[in-house]
Formats: sequence, C-alpha cells, structure tokens
Amino acid sequence: MPQKQLVLVTGPSGAGRGTAINALEDLGYEAIDNLPLSLVSRLLDGPPLTRPLALGLDVRNRDFSASALLEVLEEAITQHGFEAELLYLDCSQDVLMRRYSETRRRHPLAPHDDPAVGILREHDLLAAVRTRADILLNTTEFTPHDLRAELARLFGGEEGARLSVMVQSFSYKRGLPRGADMVLDTRFLRNPHWEASLRSQNGTSLAVQDYVAADARFDSFFARVSGLVEELLPAYKEEGKTHFAIAFGCTGGRHRSVTLTERLAKALAETGWQVSIRHRELERGEMLSGAPLKDQKT
Repeated sequence: MPQKQLVLVTGPSGAGRGTAINALEDLGYEAIDNLPLSLVSRLLDGPPLTRPLALGLDVRNRDFSASALLEVLEEAITQHGFEAELLYLDCSQDVLMRRYSETRRRHPLAPHDDPAVGILREHDLLAAVRTRADILLNTTEFTPHDLRAELARLFGGEEGARLSVMVQSFSYKRGLPRGADMVLDTRFLRNPHWEASLRSQNGTSLAVQDYVAADARFDSFFARVSGLVEELLPAYKEEGKTHFAIAFGCTGGRHRSVTLTERLAKALAETGWQVSIRHRELERGEMLSGAPLKDQKT
C-alpha cells in the first residue's frame, strides 16, 4: 500500500463517518476526524507519513464548503503528490431522520430546528461533493458491522483481499437481505415457534438448535449446503472475490434460519474460513428493546 495514500471521508451527518474513520484506523490508517479544511495542507506538508492517512471532514467545521473540500482534494493530488480518494457515505433521508430521532441529537445545520431541515440543507451543500466522489457507499441498510466489512474489502490491503464470509439469518416477512450472494429457504424444517418452551428463545440456543436438527431432513440438507459452500468458496477466492454472503430465511427469522446460520458459520470457521455472523431480525429486536440478546454471538 503506498505510503502517500490519502482517503478523505465525508457525507451527511449520521451516515457513518465516525464509524468509517474508526474502521480505517483499525486497518492501519493514521486517522483524524473533524480536521478543519484550512489545516489539511499544513498536515500534508508535515513530516513524511509512515502509513496511509484518512481524514474525516464534515459540515460542523466552520470553514467547511463543498468547493473548499474539492480544492483540498485537488491540491493533495497535484501539489503534495498523494494518491487521494474521496469516500462519500450516503444515506436515505428517512433513515437519517430515524437515527436523529433515536439518538435525540441536534443536526449541526439546524440546531434549533427540526432535523429534517438540516438534512435537506446538508444534502444541497454536499451535492457537488457527492458527484465528485471516487467511492460512494450507501449506508441506508448497513449496520456498523456491515460498514466495517465493506471498508475492509475496499481498503484492507492484503488482509482485506482475503475472502471473508458473512452468514446471516432473516425473516421472509421483511424481505430478502441486501447483498446476499446465496439465499436458502429453511421454512420446510420443523418450527420451534409451535413449542411453548422454545418460542421465546432463538436459534442461538442449543435447545432450539437440537429441536430443529431433529427434523429428519436436517442432516441431509445441512450436508448438501455445507458441501456446496465449501466447494464454491475456494473457486470464488481464486477469481478474486473478497466477500461472500450466505443468507438463511424462515418465517420469523428467529429459530430455523438462526440455527442454520450458527451451524454453518461454525463449520466454516473450523475449516479455516474468515466468517462473520449477522442475525437481522434478532438485531432489530435488540434495537427496539434496547437490551442485548443474551444468546446472540458476536
């Protein structure tokens, strides 16, 4: 990775810039957030960098403007010799509104008004920056984990070039998960929802897993799926693919799909694959209740 590499990170407030800066720091970047634009040139003129640099820039800085940010980008390339990229994190307006509502934060462009006013002002202010972006990521349906995984894929160098596998569960009631490469329906398996003692638990529980696995069709199905995935992953890796997402769906997204997700992720990890787990409906339930799920793995 070139030492004179620069990533400018911006986008509307609430779209995930802070998470992105922290993720880039974990990937080995020297990361600085909320740096005034007037100080960027001085920073780039400073002592030689020993690692790539990531700068978070947003509208809270008093000298911020779209034209000034684009000038900084151009000067970094032409005057300072950096290999510079502009990373823009976008997000739908309704999700930004929800995030502001959940955190009860004031919008920096409308501190004494409805956040919707600030969101619209910021959208107009950043229009030219969004158009110029080298990398545009829409975080509307991203969790912080999703954003970190995508940044690792884009900026992780040799580590990011490894094939990472995401195994996730979901409910068909809320639609297919975004970005899944393989989707499998588990609704043919016996459903713990109809067992009173298991209904309140989820598929991270061994009792629920044992109940689902007792279905006469489970072993054959799991063997075929795991065999297929283990055959495909090396081929995808050879083709240069860095991320592969497998999704199991069921009616409620709490029992059968979670069980298959847990079992497959464990099997793949035991054979050396880099695996992460996401349980979409369990995460949603955790967000709504405000309490972490005791059974859920991370």
